[in-house]
Amino acid sequence: MNHAVEWQAARTLVEQWHATGKTVVFTNGCFDLLHPGHIDYLNKARALGDALIVGLNDDDSITRLKGPTRPINPLADRQVMLAALKAVDLVVPFEEDTPLELIRLLLPDMLVKGGDYQPDEIVGAREVRENGGHVTVIDFVDGHSTTALIRRIQQVG
Repeated sequence: MNHAVEWQAARTLVEQWHATGKTVVFTNGCFDLLHPGHIDYLNKARALGDALIVGLNDDDSITRLKGPTRPINPLADRQVMLAALKAVDLVVPFEEDTPLELIRLLLPDMLVKGGDYQPDEIVGAREVRENGGHVTVIDFVDGHSTTALIRRIQQVG
């Protein structure tokens, strides 16, 4: 399907998927420079259900979280890249620093985050669990990060 959509359209699709018994997985992030670690992570997240929604930080929220030199790629470019991936069914941008309100609206069956988070530390975990869903942490692939990639590019340039 691979769509980049707004919140209400995403909610309608989630309702349709739930009505047909599909398991909806949600993850979020900046996904500024896609790298093999992102692809591995998104493939693993998608394997946990029937549809994967990626909540995508908008440009202003990335700047607040990562600093004035980020993002490298603007929101529209990041949406196109993520939507082109086979593992991704929906890309939904959000302007807040966390996707909590988006998670509350969509109420996915599975909330997934990468790295060294504890499930209870993940934004939206309580809301997903209270709705009968599950929270999962997926390990990152060692040696792949956007920050490390930016440093390598700066060293070459």
